[in-house]
Amino acid sequence: MSSDYPIEIDVQSVKQLQDSDESFLLLDVRQPEEYATAKIDGSMLIPMGELGQRLDELEPHKDGRIVVHCHHGGRSMQVTEALRSRGYDNVQNMAGGIDAWSLQIDAGVPRY
Repeated sequence: MSSDYPIEIDVQSVKQLQDSDESFLLLDVRQPEEYATAKIDGSMLIPMGELGQRLDELEPHKDGRIVVHCHHGGRSMQVTEALRSRGYDNVQNMAGGIDAWSLQIDAGVPRY
């Protein structure tokens, strides 16, 4: 089965998802100190380096939609590809990361 979703999603589309009733998991793969500095409400933090040991936490979301983000989109793209290779077909990378979110969606999210 292949994904119905393109591998990347832009921040405007993620905001529309948030504002709609569609359920999805917003997965933050940055480090805890980055998350403490700036985060998007409702996101779940699993740092990229811990993902292998914490995959069971994502299991309930395996058939659902997951949007992965980091600071600028590099780490989250690696995680998106890794999850897709493990059968998580509905995973997308949030292009531009939380930095794009701060610039285009919510200026209240600090930039760093």
